[in-house]
Amino acid sequence: MAEKKIMLSGIQPSGNLHLGNYLGAIKGWVERTDEYDNFYFMADLHTLTVRQDPEDFRRRALEQLALYIACGLDPEKNTLFYQSHVPAHAQLGWVLDCYTMFGELSRMTQFKDKSKKNADNINAGLFTYPALMAADILLYQAHYVPVGEDQRQHVELTRDIANRFNGVYGQTFRVPEAYIPKEGARIYGLSTPEDKMSKSIPDGCIFLMDEPDVILKKFKKAVTDADTEKWIRFDPQNKPGVSNMMNILSALTGKSFEQIEQEFEGMGYGKFKPACAEVVIETLRPIREEATRIMKDEEYLRSVYRKGAERASVIAEATLKDVYDKVGLTYK
Repeated sequence: MAEKKIMLSGIQPSGNLHLGNYLGAIKGWVERTDEYDNFYFMADLHTLTVRQDPEDFRRRALEQLALYIACGLDPEKNTLFYQSHVPAHAQLGWVLDCYTMFGELSRMTQFKDKSKKNADNINAGLFTYPALMAADILLYQAHYVPVGEDQRQHVELTRDIANRFNGVYGQTFRVPEAYIPKEGARIYGLSTPEDKMSKSIPDGCIFLMDEPDVILKKFKKAVTDADTEKWIRFDPQNKPGVSNMMNILSALTGKSFEQIEQEFEGMGYGKFKPACAEVVIETLRPIREEATRIMKDEEYLRSVYRKGAERASVIAEATLKDVYDKVGLTYK
């Protein structure tokens, strides 16, 4: 039987996981469990570009792991680990810093965006983290990196770095491809349907651990549109709020936009929004309950991330040793 291709991704524990993370990333990870050899991690080193409260940071990272499992990521079939528990990430990250051009990093859209949001803390890590991201990917010789459209630029830079290094030292890194789902990859905020759902705007963000009454309240307050036609139809240009909720409903139920339009024909937003909320509530209920149960067993979670780090380290260190040999460093 042919070996499975490798897929790798990670999410920063910079805030609580939300519906956008689930529909845009984790749900797809779960669906592809048996198709690929999967490596999914808590990107805690990346999170340090913004100041963190230590205790809250540790709690979020552990809760994120519990949610990965509660969402259906079986740790026996997927390698789940903390980025910081595999030192090769930081070690290769520095080497790749030296093969990444200043101009390339200067052009990264997310650096520009994050610099505006963190004007009082534009640190070197914020500037160079795409090279660390490249190390995350290249360490495992990943074939595919599932990302949103806004992260495609980072994968393209990773490809450039890999090709540059391979061009100097011979075949070392597999050149990865971005894996972007065709549907459900981008969920917008309920209060800001023009922007991606974000933890930084909690009123419009559905967190995976939100209680049912909180979810219902957020949907009831969701922005719809100024259109005088109050019926339900998919029209992102003129009805971004309604279209976003339809996108959520479609992603969770498998119904087409046409089916949703027919289902709510003649109904107003007053019935549509609670109906959307109910679907989200029932989808997240078992996830929240299972994550709460798992969080009570910290020894189990520690065993998961330790086993994950051990398996990840075997592969990562093999790549790092090859890199060290080729650039002239002495491996331990």
